[in-house]
Amino acid sequence: MKVKYLIIAITSLFITSCATTKYKKREINETVMQEIYNEIKTPYKYGLVMVPTDNSYKMDCPSVFRKDGKWFMTYLIYGGRGYETWLAESDDLLHWKHLGKVMSFSENEKHWDVNQKAGYISLQDPTWGGSYEWEKYDDKYWMSYFGGDSKGYEAGVLSIGMAYTKEAPTKPHEFERLENPVLTPKDKDARWWDNSTMYKNSVIRDKDKVTGHNFIMYYNARGDSLNPAKGAERIAMAVSNDMKNWERYGDKPLINHHKGISGDAYIQRINDTWVMFYFGAFWTGWNQGAFNRFAVSNDLIHWNDWKGEDLIKSSEPYDDMFAHKSFVVKHNGVVYHFYCAVNKAEQRGIAIATSKDLGKSEMNFVAPPEKKEKK
Repeated sequence: MKVKYLIIAITSLFITSCATTKYKKREINETVMQEIYNEIKTPYKYGLVMVPTDNSYKMDCPSVFRKDGKWFMTYLIYGGRGYETWLAESDDLLHWKHLGKVMSFSENEKHWDVNQKAGYISLQDPTWGGSYEWEKYDDKYWMSYFGGDSKGYEAGVLSIGMAYTKEAPTKPHEFERLENPVLTPKDKDARWWDNSTMYKNSVIRDKDKVTGHNFIMYYNARGDSLNPAKGAERIAMAVSNDMKNWERYGDKPLINHHKGISGDAYIQRINDTWVMFYFGAFWTGWNQGAFNRFAVSNDLIHWNDWKGEDLIKSSEPYDDMFAHKSFVVKHNGVVYHFYCAVNKAEQRGIAIATSKDLGKSEMNFVAPPEKKEKK
């Protein structure tokens, strides 16, 4: 009998030890940062995988998810009026077919988001190399988005809204939207870093409630304590318990380079370490284009910025102006880094770099628009 209880005690101690080890936070030091870089780097540029069929519009901001054995992508189209959100599908992550819109311009001109609806999938499985499933909350698939009523490229005052659907997210259809934005630069609790305008947002579950809430939104916004319109873009966070009511979290931005842009955060969990993919642009003393970077955290709140090489930067004719705005997945041992490629003719499409040489895409932009000669 004593032996039986001894075995039970040892087993219990072993299970407790394993659980403690599994969830033990790693110190984020240079060795860990280098390990992460080695895991996520994609030195092989496959090339363009989605391009406009003519020069009247531009593509931007891919978000990729998997369902029923296929891959799907939400992405943005800008055609002069503002952003709309579209859907595409693929069997292999490299070849894509357009399906249709999921967030369109409003017919009602009184809508706060009548001319801008830039959507991003929320509550995706964040596991690196995992299912990449778009998960439900309250029996709905959710998208966060930034919207506004001004016409033009990211024009006017932009705010953050929430949209949802109970239908399959793999079929193009209009998502329903909450009537009012959930975060705006005009809020009473707007901070110095988001008191001008707001941009991309990315929502994940806080399963361990490290923030004391169910959900975290990472967003980038422009602001400044003295001159909001002249401020830099920085990445900050907000929290919610119901996906509808959001409040800002913390007393400072998470990622701040004091000049230019730090934006478009996208979060994944590699083992027990969190990785934030994001892009930088126009930093002081840095590559003056736009490029993709990353930061690492063990608690979702405090982030260590990578100091080494860019994950993606301009190097090809199709991305020689900007190479930015990450969405990264690992599938069957290969890392696929989706990004927005912009050339010097200001044509804008979606490209991929990979961790394994998969050859080269045969896709190209259509002939660039001719520039009128100055007389």
